[in-house]
Amino acid sequence: MASIGADLCRKIHPEPVDDFDRLPDSLILLIFNRIGDVKALGRCCVVSRRFHSLVPQVDNVVVRVDCVISDDDPSSNSSSSSSNSAAGDKSRHPISSLFRTFFSGLFKPLQSLSQLINPSARRLPGDFDCQGEQCIVTHHSPTQVLKNFNEIKLLRIELPTGELGIDEGVLLKWKAEFGSTLDSCVILGASSVVQNANRGCNTANGSDNGVENDNGSIPESFYTNGGLKLRVVWTISSLIAASARHYLLQPIIAEHKTLASLVLTDADGQGVLSMNKEQLEELRVKPLSASSASKRTLVPALNMRLWYAPHLELPNGLVLKGATLVAIRPSEQPKKEVACLEANWVASAFEEPFGTAARMLVKRRTYCLEMNSF
Repeated sequence: MASIGADLCRKIHPEPVDDFDRLPDSLILLIFNRIGDVKALGRCCVVSRRFHSLVPQVDNVVVRVDCVISDDDPSSNSSSSSSNSAAGDKSRHPISSLFRTFFSGLFKPLQSLSQLINPSARRLPGDFDCQGEQCIVTHHSPTQVLKNFNEIKLLRIELPTGELGIDEGVLLKWKAEFGSTLDSCVILGASSVVQNANRGCNTANGSDNGVENDNGSIPESFYTNGGLKLRVVWTISSLIAASARHYLLQPIIAEHKTLASLVLTDADGQGVLSMNKEQLEELRVKPLSASSASKRTLVPALNMRLWYAPHLELPNGLVLKGATLVAIRPSEQPKKEVACLEANWVASAFEEPFGTAARMLVKRRTYCLEMNSF
């Protein structure tokens, strides 16, 4: 009699069925790969044992870093200041002084980036482990978080901001590709970016294709009013930022052998470092050469091609004043190969409308420069 009652109860109140149980693992992994975000995937892990076992198999992961923390060590600050003063005694050249001033401003952001990738224990707003009245704040670097994933193929890490502090209205963007060392870098800058209120009047005023009428040459004032010096600082600082990012990615690349694409960018869209499968494998086989001065990859001797326009108006009405494009390759690369690939390579470095700006600039007169390894 009791068994009949139990059967009747099951018919009236059937056990709930989880529709996810009907989905194959391959389809759930496809959904997880579309999610990508490491925080969202972490939440999925606690939903069920099945999800917990599947999340480590995700091959497309995005890590968005909330904050970058620096260690304000008085001893290191005092030692760095004393070394700076000693360097100041050795060199009084104006350009050397400019570089010292600029790179001292770069030191803390790059030091902070180092603490992001390889942090020590610290306290900050984040994840809390509360025991009684005491709450211990935990902070995990991308290196630590990614240890939970076994089959990453596509990895994107996004920093909260770019490393280079620039004035409001100034444009500075860079994209670099690395293997065991720098393969290429493209830098786009402008002293100011404004929206043209008189669109469509350029032709009447004597400009052609958004560029003021000139012979394509850099004006003499560019050399005398600090324009060239500023572009040198933009170039060197962008290369330092890129090489610092590359150096700090070593532990992630070494641990995840399945990686086929790695991108390290920032929310500001200032800089992008990218590595494809061949470049990642090259770094594993051929260790990078580190700079003795700081935690970054040594930048090789370089060939640079520079294009400049005092006034560059884009089709959408955006005006770049003092627009400058710099395409950089290691000196050891064949020049013929560089020339053949240059147009497509440079134009594809930036998203619109700045890709259009790059295509317009490469049609102008080219200036060739060289830079020693540093």
